[in-house]
Amino acid sequence: MDFPRTAAVAGRLDVVEQSPSTNAQLRDHAADAPHLSVLLTTHQTAGRGRLDRTWTTPAGSALAVSVLLLDLPDAESLGWIPLAAGMAMADAVAAQLPDHEVGVKWPNDVLVDGRKICGILAEGSGGAVIVGVGVNTAMTDEQLPVPTATSFAALGATADVDRLAADFVLGLARALAGLVAAGDADAAGLRVAVEARCLSLGRAVEVSLPDGTALHGTAVGLESDGRLIVEAGGARHPVAAGDVVHARLA
Repeated sequence: MDFPRTAAVAGRLDVVEQSPSTNAQLRDHAADAPHLSVLLTTHQTAGRGRLDRTWTTPAGSALAVSVLLLDLPDAESLGWIPLAAGMAMADAVAAQLPDHEVGVKWPNDVLVDGRKICGILAEGSGGAVIVGVGVNTAMTDEQLPVPTATSFAALGATADVDRLAADFVLGLARALAGLVAAGDADAAGLRVAVEARCLSLGRAVEVSLPDGTALHGTAVGLESDGRLIVEAGGARHPVAAGDVVHARLA
């Protein structure tokens, strides 16, 4: 399969027939790779999600893309990278599904009509960050792993995977370049752009925190560093990490 659009926006493009993990494979070849190097496949056999969850799909049913980021913002702004990635993928998906509600469940799960179509994992690698995405493209209803998942095929659409990858890489690159140039998310307009795509805001949420406790409240905004602000018990709680469940989807 050819990916001419993606090749045009990537620093370097490697398309592989299959990969255990595109993030791991890209990391193994990152020593001499330029900024925005991309490795992708439509058959990932041992992918990983957040919290070390496994992510596997039937051959040809999903698109796995990993991007190497070398031109990075200051350490205080690194938390915006996965949020920018979620926004970029939501934009890319929405361009091909214009009649559906597409957005992000904080921090970076891409939802279509309330169901998950894409997961994202950002990992540090030396002085770089690798962002990996997995998008359900040709997965049938029977192949979807959980009832809260969806795919282009399940929605009656055929994904243009080259356009999807290219739009994602370009959107991520532009958001990152703006963040680096401006110095912070507010000056870059990134906080406003991410909030506009964030379906969690204004919603009753349950957040499972890393310490095993749960926070119930209303997501009301994002901090300057990208943390989710949850209003509960008359106080505002900034959440740096946690699994978010939207009340309507619980």
